[in-house]
Amino acid sequence: MRFLLDDEQRDFARSLDAMLTAADTPAVVRAWAAGDHGPGRTLWNRLAEAGVFALAVPEPYGGVGPLPVELAVAFTELGRHAVPGPVVETVAAGVLLAGADEAAAKEWLPRLASGAATATLRTDGYGPYALDADAVDAVFTVSGDELRLAPGPGALTVSTDPARRLLSPPPGGELLASGPRVVRAAVRAGRWASFATAAQALGVGEALLRATVAHVGRRSQFGAPIGSFQAVKHRLADVLLGLEFARPLLYGAAVALAEGAPDADAEVAAAKVTAGEAGYAAARAALQLHGAVGYTEELDLSLWLRKARPLRDAWGTPGACRARVLAKPAGPAGQDASRTPDRGAGGA
Repeated sequence: MRFLLDDEQRDFARSLDAMLTAADTPAVVRAWAAGDHGPGRTLWNRLAEAGVFALAVPEPYGGVGPLPVELAVAFTELGRHAVPGPVVETVAAGVLLAGADEAAAKEWLPRLASGAATATLRTDGYGPYALDADAVDAVFTVSGDELRLAPGPGALTVSTDPARRLLSPPPGGELLASGPRVVRAAVRAGRWASFATAAQALGVGEALLRATVAHVGRRSQFGAPIGSFQAVKHRLADVLLGLEFARPLLYGAAVALAEGAPDADAEVAAAKVTAGEAGYAAARAALQLHGAVGYTEELDLSLWLRKARPLRDAWGTPGACRARVLAKPAGPAGQDASRTPDRGAGGA
């Protein structure tokens, strides 16, 4: 099994890194947190032009997917640059619609893939909130076996990360589809959301580690850079090991999704819990090693620090993910209804 990215995938990562660096994402994040979605929507359109939102949309609906490895590459970069907005939820909504209802898929998927429309999602089992529901064109909800288009964004709840706006969509709204197909599609959408969130968490952790290494190399104490102290080296080495351990799990989950493996759900859950914990450990180390300056909102580091814990818990808490890892596949082929292959536009 090959876990190394090929030249095209590495070029894709470099192109996204260059684009996001030029976009000054810290300024975009601050604007988004203040309720100004204009810069974020502009960045969203550029990501769509780069093909990010088409990666999980099947070709019949204007996408190029599903391509989970490329999705992992893209969302690691999005995490590394702290890109705000319901990027994970838009991808998950695409997976949901592709498997739940033909008419809704034809109406929404080409627009989501091209960036002409944005969406967020709330499903059973992942909390009552829809991320940034006040900043998107569509809020999809799944309750039981019903897929609906919510009538509004709902009430706002304060989040640890001001750029993650949590809203509770009101009940009701237009019924798009119902039945077992919706249930299976919702499970698959949650799996892809967990996977993309794991990639984001990995990118956030990498950015925090990079910033911390640079800081401890500049800051001096007792006449020497604090990065030369053994305790600091050990702390950063632990962070690096955590991130490097999470990376192959993430790409292993991508391979499992691409192949429709019966244990794909467990692979995704393992990647999610490991990347989430590694990103959170990187945040704790960054805060401690930056000292008092790490607590200031003026320092861009705070934009990443505030993302680490929400990403650890979003789309599968550590406890829930560990339970999924321990769950055994059922059925004659070691695969039950919640572990159907994640490829194509089907879901029946």
